[in-house]
Amino acid sequence: MSDTPPLHLAVALDGAGWHPAAWREQGARPGELFTARYWVDLVREAEAGLLDFATFEDALSLQSSRLEGPDDRTDQVRGRLDAVLTAARVAPLTRHLGLVPTAVVTHTEPFHLSKAIATLDHVSKGRAGVRVQISARPQEYGHFGRRTLAPLTLGELQSPEGQSIVSALFDEAADHVEVLRRLWDSWEDDAEIRDAATGRFVDRDKLHYIDFEGPHFAVKGPSITPRPPQGQPLVTSLAHQTIPYRLVARSADVGYVTPHSAEDARAIVEEIRTERAAAGRADEPLHVFGDLVVLVDEEEGRAAERLAALDALAGEPYVSDAEIFAGTPAALADLLTDWQAAGLTGYRLRPAVLGHDLRGITRGLVPELQRRGAFRTAYTATTLRGHLGLDPHPANRYATA
Repeated sequence: MSDTPPLHLAVALDGAGWHPAAWREQGARPGELFTARYWVDLVREAEAGLLDFATFEDALSLQSSRLEGPDDRTDQVRGRLDAVLTAARVAPLTRHLGLVPTAVVTHTEPFHLSKAIATLDHVSKGRAGVRVQISARPQEYGHFGRRTLAPLTLGELQSPEGQSIVSALFDEAADHVEVLRRLWDSWEDDAEIRDAATGRFVDRDKLHYIDFEGPHFAVKGPSITPRPPQGQPLVTSLAHQTIPYRLVARSADVGYVTPHSAEDARAIVEEIRTERAAAGRADEPLHVFGDLVVLVDEEEGRAAERLAALDALAGEPYVSDAEIFAGTPAALADLLTDWQAAGLTGYRLRPAVLGHDLRGITRGLVPELQRRGAFRTAYTATTLRGHLGLDPHPANRYATA
């Protein structure tokens, strides 16, 4: 038996899948993408595979292949359901799977998001999290009218001026997370008395003003929602370079990164750990998950054939920020365990076609990892923090001894 800790696995749910032509593959169910049944089926499949959690993609503008604005394509999926509401809908129909919707914090007030995620944690009995995301898409700014951003190409975003804009957005996101965490603590665990005989429902002394003031937000609090069952729902973030790595290090419980080799993974993990220490959080647990787009088939060569067919339907090769894997469950298990040795504690897998590759994960990869002793054979915790081995109920910062 290996001394290596078992892997953690999450799945990223988005439309029909992560390949732009996913909706055209047989079994993709494009006519059901905006139905509750479709999403219920996905999360039940993920839970049957004993996965730690599922993330739900979201945005504040239509999907586009262009950063600067809409691409006017009609041959790809456009439109999506609200991620938090979707997670809340499926929560009562699952028992173990963690539910982590995406929220664009650039345009979302932290007070609103805090109570939405706290509510999801209550509805799911302790299985909620959030993936915080910034927005540098000008068209999204136009939906709110509170500020503007000039159109920027990818090259301009990489310039010193562009990086200054990105850095400010991530600083704002860090403040946003701090407000979320304080609001989740603004009710003590035993603030609700619910004593009908005395007529006391709540102990007002156990509700606290957070009095947060920063360059981006001034929030007094307290929340209107009692403290979540987990105390602190999971905070996660996707990162590709130093500035977002810093947000992961300062603010997150789980960071998703996009290495393309074991050596790349090792360097990324080392940079994030260095940033974590600089933020004074070196002793606090942090999971670093590798993101991978996956096509998984038992038959050798079949996944590569499917990828080629999907690329032909799309009219161009699929390019992703993450590594694209097409192969057998055994080959994928080899890759995951190899990169784990570089410091990754888990993976967020992006199925190229949800109708096919999610089952490739749950019914192909998971049994293969279990045979190697590298993945759980049953859920042993009841909360998302518990699945990940984190403090199951962090102390409330405002509670007195």
